[in-house]
Amino acid sequence: MQITIHTQGFSLTPGLRAHVEKRLAYALANGDGSILRITVRLSDVNGPRGGDDKRCLIEARLKHAPAVVSEDVEADLYVAIDRAAERAGRTLGRRLARQRAFAPAMPAAPEDALQP
Repeated sequence: MQITIHTQGFSLTPGLRAHVEKRLAYALANGDGSILRITVRLSDVNGPRGGDDKRCLIEARLKHAPAVVSEDVEADLYVAIDRAAERAGRTLGRRLARQRAFAPAMPAAPEDALQP
C-alpha cells in the first residue's frame, strides 16, 4: 500500500507521518489487497485565525472500483486524521462487501468433468 502525504500551511513532521501511516494501516487493513495507492492531504483551512480548521482528506484508489474519499475538519489535526481514516475504513468495508455480494458466480463444472 503506497501512501503519499501532502501538506498545505505547515510542515510534515516525522511524528505526524508516522501517525498517518499507523492509522491508515489499521483502518484500511481489510482492503489491503484491493488498494492501489492512498493520497492524504492535510491542510490548515483558516490559516492563523484558529477554530475548527485542520482538514484531512483521504483518497484511496482501488483496483476494480471507484476511489474511496473521506474528509474531516477538526480543531486538532490528529483527531481529523483519526476520524477520516475510520470513515474511510468503514466506506471501504461496505464497498468491498457490496462488490463481493454482486460478483458474478463461478461457472459450474460440466457434469462429464466430474465423472471419473
